[in-house]
Formats: sequence, C-alpha cells, structure tokens
Amino acid sequence: MSFFDEADEPPRTESRSPSRSSARRRPSGSGGSGSGRGSRRRPPSRPPQQSIRTRRGIALLALVIAIVVIAVAVNSCEGSANKSALQNYGDSVYSIVGQSKGTSKALFAALAKAGSTDASTTGQAVAQASSDANTELKRAERLSVPGAAHGAQSHLVHALQERVDGLTNLAAEIQPALGSEHQEGVQQITGDMALFLASDVEYKQYAVKQLVSALHGANIVVGGENGTPINASQFLPSLSWLEPSYVGAQLGVSVSSGSGSTSSGPVTGLHGDGLNSVSYNGTTLTDGTAVTASPPPTFTLSVTDQGNYTETDVICKVEVVGTSVSGTKVIPSIAKGQTTTCDVTLRSSPPQGNYTIKAMVEKVPGEKDLTNNSQGVAVTFK
Repeated sequence: MSFFDEADEPPRTESRSPSRSSARRRPSGSGGSGSGRGSRRRPPSRPPQQSIRTRRGIALLALVIAIVVIAVAVNSCEGSANKSALQNYGDSVYSIVGQSKGTSKALFAALAKAGSTDASTTGQAVAQASSDANTELKRAERLSVPGAAHGAQSHLVHALQERVDGLTNLAAEIQPALGSEHQEGVQQITGDMALFLASDVEYKQYAVKQLVSALHGANIVVGGENGTPINASQFLPSLSWLEPSYVGAQLGVSVSSGSGSTSSGPVTGLHGDGLNSVSYNGTTLTDGTAVTASPPPTFTLSVTDQGNYTETDVICKVEVVGTSVSGTKVIPSIAKGQTTTCDVTLRSSPPQGNYTIKAMVEKVPGEKDLTNNSQGVAVTFK
C-alpha cells in the first residue's frame, strides 16, 4: 500500500452535547430540550395602535408649537424693525421741516429789510432761500419711507415742492418789484405767498396727521419728553402777507390800492396821520445839517395818529430827491392820538453833496388832509 493511499473509512459524526451556557440562553418552554437542534426566537411583540397614535400626536403638537414660536419671533422682529423705521422717518421729517423753518426766517427777515436794503442784496437773499428750499425737497425725496408712512410722505414732498415753486417765482419777481414795476411785482409776490400758505395747510393738515396716525398704529409715543417729535411749524409767518398793501409796505414800495391801513368795508370817520419831525442821530434835521453818507444813514420820523381810529400798516418813507435812493419802514399800528417813531434806513448810500431829503407818512384809507404828511429838508451828505 502506498504512503498516499489510505483505507476508505466512513466520516465520523461527533455529537456534542450543548454547553451549559448555551442551555441557559435557550428560552424556557421550548420543546425537546434534549435534542441537538437550536430552538427558534420569537419576533418582538408589536406596540399597540393607541401608543403609536399618542406618539404621533405628541410629535405633531411639538411641531405646531415650534412653528408658532418661530412665527411669533419673526413677527416680533418685523414689528420691532417697522417701529424703528417709523421712528427714524419721523425724526428725519422733524429735521427737514426744521430746516425749512430756518429758510422761512431768513427769507422774511430779508423781505422786511427790503425797504432799507439795496435791491440786489434782497435779491441774493431770496435766491439763497430758493436754493435752500430745493435742497430740503431733495432730501425729503431721498428718505427711506416705511409702508405706513407713504401717505404722509406724499403730502410732505408736495408741500415742500410748493415752497420751492413760490420761492422760484419770488426770486424772479423781487427785483422788478423793488424797481419800477411796483404794482405788478407786489401783486405777483402776494400770489407767491398764497403758495406758502397752501404748503402749510398740506403739511399741517395732512402730512402731520397721517404721520401721527402711522406712529400711533405702531404704538409709538408721539411728542413729549421721550416721544417721537413732531415739527408743526409753518412757512408763512403771518396771513398779513396775503394782502398786497402789507407786502408793498414790507418791501418799501407803494401800491395804488390798499396802501396803508387795512380795513373791511367802507372807511368812514376821521382818519389820518401827521409827521411831526425828522431827526438824524438824535438831532432834529434843519436845513444844512451834515449827514454821513456811508454806511446808509437812518432817519427817525415822529408820527402822530390825528384821527379817531387806530391805523395799521402805516408806511413811513424817506427819499433823496433827484436820486433813486430811498428807504421805507412800516409802523404796525398807531392808536388814536398816539405818537410813535419810525426808523427809516436808506437802501443804499446816497452820493456826497447837497441834496434835499423828503420824509413822508403815506396816506391811510379815509384820510383826506395830507398837508402835514411830509417834510423836505436840505442836507449835506459827506
């Protein structure tokens, strides 16, 4: 028999009894514990349907709560941002309207001095006011406007545009009004004043009210020490500027109708003012008085109401005869029998030499006796 040949033997089958540990792991109750086959494990029992529904309900509730919390947080952020935007807008409007008020002050101060200032100086002041108003308009147009303030913004811009339009017209009309075209110029300027009034109405009655409503809608405190400020100022300082007689008096020019006192209805009774004297540097003028020509001199007129009624917007005027140099001042009112003074500064320096100055108090409505309304004095300008 070869080395590699082996006798054919049937394969051995060894039967091993399970170890104690294996036996312990077998579930009890299995059949045939003595057999060599391993028993099968039962599948895990399924949870009841009620438990599944409960878990799903809890998960859904948690999801809903999360969504609500997120929505509230987002809404709170949006509300806070909207509130901040409205406050910023209100502050910007307050600032712009404050600048516009400053423009108004400068303009009407220049117009009130027109009777004693060179016409070109007044023209420059009006042109500057027009430029400033246009800057204010452009600033308003660039504002970031919250949705709730769109109505207020529209009225604000329109009001500022009306001011720009009025000043643009006034800049073109002021020099002719101060020159030879008194009557037409004064009428046109009075119309410009109506534009300023319209701008005040639009701003105060519409823009302000809608802005306040928007702020209140966002629970923002308006006014007071800690609230968002509201600027309720107006551009036109007085309704008197809507009357040609008043405009002419402020500009130091005469108009053919309505000069002097204002009145409603027919003027009856005794009206009139008298010029008592003219003085310079505290000394009553007499012929030959020396007057300094530069800077433009100021003359003081003493005026008495000689009628039986209070006169308003009384025009005092001084002119250098033979030249275009003159000056005008307005007495707002003089009570019956009252004596007051009126300081009139010439618009420009008169030429040096001997001239006659004519001082006068212009006729008021109902005045018939004009014999004591003017005086002429020969002076020497040096």
